[in-house]
Amino acid sequence: MADIPALLTVRGLNVFYGHSHALQGVEFTIHKGVLAIVGRNGMGKTTLCKTIMGLVRASSGTIRFGQSDELTRLNPAQIARLGIGYVPQGRRLWRSLTVDEHLRVIPNARKGAWTIERIYDTFPRLAERKDHGGGQLSGGEQQMLAIARCLMMRPKLIILDEPTEGIMPRLVSQIRREIYRINQSGVSILLVEQNVETALKLCPRVFLMEKGTIVYSGAAQELKQKTEVVHRYLGLSR
Repeated sequence: MADIPALLTVRGLNVFYGHSHALQGVEFTIHKGVLAIVGRNGMGKTTLCKTIMGLVRASSGTIRFGQSDELTRLNPAQIARLGIGYVPQGRRLWRSLTVDEHLRVIPNARKGAWTIERIYDTFPRLAERKDHGGGQLSGGEQQMLAIARCLMMRPKLIILDEPTEGIMPRLVSQIRREIYRINQSGVSILLVEQNVETALKLCPRVFLMEKGTIVYSGAAQELKQKTEVVHRYLGLSR
């Protein structure tokens, strides 16, 4: 990766909620492709997502996008305009807006290849449900719509916070396939998950987060062999 410019660089990131030290010196770099940060609930993963997006202010440290943009000084709208998309945990759709209205309400803030026509080609289930309200969709369909809405902003990087949470197993595989296809189109992805199986299948490199700090980083194939690490930090036996 030494010859590939960094897309997102996080260094010495600290966040406090009152006296609680939520993020403790977090560091990682995304060059391109898909990188996963996995961990159990309450370990600081969502706080990390919100801090990158400017929704939570960093106490110290730096978040650099590309070669020059320092994100900790910017607000969420400015960060989104730079080319970072965010699909939050829980999806946050409008129940009364149709699928099509969700997509058309997004301004064309950046030029790019993601049009509504391409969205419907990528997510044919959304095309079938284009006139249905957000509240009428299944969990998997809602997740597809949340990702599609994000793609309409033409991002260079998408942060996905728990994209497979609460989704039926048969749809989890479909969500994985769509994430893979999106990455193959040239959009890099920061996948934040507690589902280690999804992370290991999609991501060549994985970081483990425990109590607000990165406790392990390595190749996904290596982590598959480290059953003691998986059990210690994720409570799973492989």
